[in-house]
Amino acid sequence: MMDERYMDSAVEALILSSPEPLAGRRIAQLVDGASPSKIARSVALLNDGYADKGSSFRIREIAGGYQYYILPEYAGFVEEMFSHRRKLRLTRAALETVAIVAYRQPVTKAEIEHVRGVASDGVIRTLLEKNLVTVAGRAATVGKPLQYGTTDEFLKFFGLGSLEGLPQMSEIEEMISASESRNQTELELELDADRKIVKLNIADGTYDPERRERLEDEPEDTRQNEAEVGESGGEKLVLVRPEPEEADDGGAEKSADSKGVVAEAETVGSAQKDD
Repeated sequence: MMDERYMDSAVEALILSSPEPLAGRRIAQLVDGASPSKIARSVALLNDGYADKGSSFRIREIAGGYQYYILPEYAGFVEEMFSHRRKLRLTRAALETVAIVAYRQPVTKAEIEHVRGVASDGVIRTLLEKNLVTVAGRAATVGKPLQYGTTDEFLKFFGLGSLEGLPQMSEIEEMISASESRNQTELELELDADRKIVKLNIADGTYDPERRERLEDEPEDTRQNEAEVGESGGEKLVLVRPEPEEADDGGAEKSADSKGVVAEAETVGSAQKDD
């Protein structure tokens, strides 16, 4: 049986030579006397040695196997060297679909479409081409539709050691709740006239409580002809609602009444300005 130091070097050579994450059971088949616990010990010792030397890389367990990776502080140099390579990007539809597959696998296309509410043929085909999902069998239902599941490429893409590394739904809900703004019933608006900050009450659409209280003390006929009050250059503006038209032929009388209403509004506006 080989000594432990030689075993560490053998494990290092195998992981370094593998283009994909190398499973511990595969290493055990190739290294005499190796076992999952001994392989894990060798990886830990190797990483300790890399740290002592200040190396720019380590070994990590990902997608069910071991693989070398560059430390974050040195990743920029590598990214610059491979900047010409096209990065794998996923659309929102692809992210939605692969999330459904990851959390509900094995899942059929009909189940995916039921959750998303739209047809998903194209996006499933794209995920299959990118090797993020794969056919995982057939459902024991009418027609025996195909079922889909995630792949090791999915684990590598999202940096997961296994599916157990996926965040729990309760954790996702907490993150969403934390990112959402608090439920407000008031918004702060800034007026250009005097740069004052006033409160807009969304519930009833008013923004001038003092004006509202003053209108309640005025006669009913004055309130019903006045609309919202605003400010422009320090002057009060009163908007007048037109009198409802009657279904008779007294056109001249209606015109005179309208002028009377406008005149009354101007009088009210002038009195407010004098005050």
